Amino acid sequence: MKLIEVIANASSQPTISIIAEKYKARDFRLGQEGEDGRQPMRMLVTDENVQPALDALQNILGAQSTARIIVFPVDATLPRARTEQEREEDSASSTREAMYAAVDKNARLDSNFIFLVILSTIVAAIGLVKDNVAVIIGAMVIAPLLGPNLAFGLGTALGDVHLMKSSLKSLLTGIVIAIGLSYIIGLLWPFGSGSPELLARTDVGMDSLALALASGAAAALSLTTGLPSVLVGVMVAVALLPPAAAVGLTLGHWRVDLAMGAALLLAANIVCVNLAAKLVFLVKGIQPRSWAEKTKAKRAMRIYIAVWIATLVLVVLAIVMRTQLVG
Repeated sequence: MKLIEVIANASSQPTISIIAEKYKARDFRLGQEGEDGRQPMRMLVTDENVQPALDALQNILGAQSTARIIVFPVDATLPRARTEQEREEDSASSTREAMYAAVDKNARLDSNFIFLVILSTIVAAIGLVKDNVAVIIGAMVIAPLLGPNLAFGLGTALGDVHLMKSSLKSLLTGIVIAIGLSYIIGLLWPFGSGSPELLARTDVGMDSLALALASGAAAALSLTTGLPSVLVGVMVAVALLPPAAAVGLTLGHWRVDLAMGAALLLAANIVCVNLAAKLVFLVKGIQPRSWAEKTKAKRAMRIYIAVWIATLVLVVLAIVMRTQLVG
């Protein structure tokens, strides 16, 4: 349930009333018209009707430069509607705008993102070298590299080239920083390469692909349903930073064989997370508003899925070849 507040010209009130009725608003209230001719209007809308209601409102208010649409989350309403009492499953869903705001913030390449990558890389490197699971989980939960992956998938679903470019830039920068910093740590810190946690990040198999696909789907689903708590489990399940740190650490000790395994695990995680996220966005019907944007997004989606499937095939072949060589 969401509360949508519209501040628009008073002359728009009849049309907005029709929209409220069309999308079965539980409540619709009119505020007092201000001296500037604008009037506040509020409607209480169920989650499944929020996005179509917002699309309809933006279509009629697009020409009004002073119009505003504000969406408030509703924790509870009393008395509860009968349909809500009978509903056994939570039908919560996030609007397109809310998802965009969430991923755009987490995928922004700024000083905060860079500091998080540096700190989590240091934490991950220490945990891998010391074989400390708790420390490694700490680096996983920080998870600065998950945001750009989700943002890239959403940007493709919406046909948003700007979001795709910014998220890809953040992801590549984060990976370079993580591998570069851990490489320096590997050069300066003499340690044995027998740590089970470190060796675990250099071993990749088909089970790793299945885990990454499931975790990527869960991450995208948590974004579309507005359940951010699920992301914590995803961060731990498909961690991107520990494999990146393992690449740098093993390269710093000139263990190219181990570094190749860690790099393959990192690539597998990135490919599977992006592919699974895109498929979830596709199933959930996440798409742009206008017809022209939908056409552009469909074209980007086809290219996106084809590229990631082809990359996944290459990763699978690399895993099979490496397994045969190692075995």
